[in-house]
Amino acid sequence: MPVDFTAIDFETANHSPASPCAVGLVKVRGGKIVDEWATAFLPPMGYRDFHPGNIAIHGIHPSDVADGPDWHEVLPVMLDFIGDDVLVAHNAPFDMGVLRAAAEAIDVALPELEYACTVQLSRKAFPGLDSHRLPSVAMRVGFEEFNHHDALDDSRACAHIVMYLARTTGAEDIVEILQSNGQRLKPLLKPLTD
Repeated sequence: MPVDFTAIDFETANHSPASPCAVGLVKVRGGKIVDEWATAFLPPMGYRDFHPGNIAIHGIHPSDVADGPDWHEVLPVMLDFIGDDVLVAHNAPFDMGVLRAAAEAIDVALPELEYACTVQLSRKAFPGLDSHRLPSVAMRVGFEEFNHHDALDDSRACAHIVMYLARTTGAEDIVEILQSNGQRLKPLLKPLTD
């Protein structure tokens, strides 16, 4: 299997993982970005209150999504884009938790996907970094110019981290990248234990 995956990033309206208001997806094939998709949208009903702290982080206001698509419209398009790809995210437990909680909020069953976390990968690959936050790790791999907390830009940064690790380790697929850093794929639908 070549270095194929989809990087994903969510932004949320409030502290609930069931409140996504933006998503960015970046598809990688053979170690190169081949497609991107992003949208802002209305969170699921019951989770639409925008907390000022979240707005301060990502800059998305309720008025920005008021006329946009609804989460129940976004989720099937997003899942179609992902297909059966491995998902990769920076601090993946957060993004996978958002995906699970928001799908549950609208009673949609998710497919059995697997995922990897670039925070965990970076801790093994770059133990000397002062911080393993996305901007620090992205800078370490040479992806310096991006708008942190923009869902699409964060997904691009995450994709570049994995592509860099593929090049520098000579790994031929995502599983090899993970193995070379003492990691493994995790199931989306299994409850988190770490």
